Amino acid sequence: MALTSRCRLRGRKIATETECGNTMSSRSDSGSGEDSLDRLLPPAVVPRRKSATSLSKSEPPLLRTGTRTIYTAGRPPWYDEHGAQSKEAFVIGLCGGSASGKTTVANKIIEALDVPWVVLLSMDSFYKVLSPDEQALAASNDYNFDHPGAFDFELLVATLRKLKQGKSVKIPVYDFTTHGRQKDWKNVYGASVIIFEGIMSFADKELLQLLDMKIFVDTDSDIRLVRRLRRDITERGRDIEGVIKQYNKFVKPAFEQYIEPTMRLADIVVPRGGGNMVAIDLIVQHVHSQLEERELSVRALLASAQQTQPLPQTLSVLESTPQVKGLHTIIRNKETSRDEFIFYSKRLMRLLIEHALTFLPSQTCVVQTPQGHEYEGRSYNGKGITGVSVLRAGETMEPALRAVCKDVRIGKILIQTNLDSGEPELHYLRLPKDISEDHVILMDSTVSTGAAAMMAVRVLLDHEVQEDKIVLVSLLMAELGVHSVAYAFPEVKIITTAVDKSLDDLLHVIPGIGDFGDRYFGTDGTDSWSDEDQEQPSY
Repeated sequence: MALTSRCRLRGRKIATETECGNTMSSRSDSGSGEDSLDRLLPPAVVPRRKSATSLSKSEPPLLRTGTRTIYTAGRPPWYDEHGAQSKEAFVIGLCGGSASGKTTVANKIIEALDVPWVVLLSMDSFYKVLSPDEQALAASNDYNFDHPGAFDFELLVATLRKLKQGKSVKIPVYDFTTHGRQKDWKNVYGASVIIFEGIMSFADKELLQLLDMKIFVDTDSDIRLVRRLRRDITERGRDIEGVIKQYNKFVKPAFEQYIEPTMRLADIVVPRGGGNMVAIDLIVQHVHSQLEERELSVRALLASAQQTQPLPQTLSVLESTPQVKGLHTIIRNKETSRDEFIFYSKRLMRLLIEHALTFLPSQTCVVQTPQGHEYEGRSYNGKGITGVSVLRAGETMEPALRAVCKDVRIGKILIQTNLDSGEPELHYLRLPKDISEDHVILMDSTVSTGAAAMMAVRVLLDHEVQEDKIVLVSLLMAELGVHSVAYAFPEVKIITTAVDKSLDDLLHVIPGIGDFGDRYFGTDGTDSWSDEDQEQPSY
């Protein structure tokens, strides 16, 4: 690979063949430059990695053109058929001196990757909270922000590890004008690729272990000084004397003592930053190959499973009274008009939601009646109730929930099937704050294989909702879907009005109800509809 004049590879060869990003920023504590790196820098002898020579042997669900690879916009499954985390996000660490162009390189990589669900995480977000004395030093440009001790490595490592594991995290927001953290932190979730950049990205042993690829951006010191002057004066309200004072006193010595020595740890050294497209193309090719190797086929595994066990105890089916049986007769009838389908579906939804509420925890409660007598009843024993609908068909159940739960909070998750891979993909979510403390009623109209329902449950678990506080509510489920969800998440309660026995070759529930979303919203169906999550968004 004749690229030594433009891109220096460190201990790794990259295979030459080969999927809404959030941007964060922030800073930490005291900084005498004399301290040794102690736990920070790893041993000087770093073993070289073996060459990556194998390529993907099967074509992933991609659209390839002459110049680029186009991935779908959704996030494919990041868990196995058991619902457990099976692949972590791919983490790229970008290190380099102040104003070396790390963020520019990161943005170039994101643009060239063309992968959804990329998170750009800045080390600037993790400066420590300063004491009043340190605040005064910072105001006079006498505080060393370029020392390892200025960063909250404990919080940083915990946050990056959690994000890599697919969990929802909160990122502090650092204010460069006040040298402190803002009150509101940013929520970040759902990374397929994490690009982590900062001047001390390679300066902590635990941090290094989380990085799948390490890149050092090498830029001439004069260029970095000019960039820092421009940035700090125009963007951070500093004066030129203060910037130069801080650069000579802290920035330059810190680079020579702490940052430049970590160049030896990099897998790739990128000279000239964002203008080096040869290096960026190599990085992108390698990340593509890594993502292809991590592709999962959850729905196929679920569909091929032979379920011989009895229905789980966590399942509760609404009693099939003559009224319920009559409602099913109407909405299953292909001759039923749209108006009647909507009317009788709403009746069935109301009965289903009322039934689901009986599974929420309650406690004895004594009240005084208007006649002055005591009445011993029951009251909800929990902090709050949140309804989460799987768009678009699950949205139709929201009015029924609102009608019986006053002030219920509502969240939304959009999951659709990738027509090439057949796998569910997460496209969008909006969940209320502090949802982890609530009981959650997860609403979807129908469940066939259970793949989309499993993804929705996994999203809730990643946001720290307790499994035993999730109630999955669906008008109609296939036995396979019930078993899939119950096997993966044995503490999730499953509530439905009916369970149909089987699926056809296209994974349609049999006898089924048709495409609920198309029948409810009056949209035209297609031959490729699926009872579970094939509906298109309603907005």
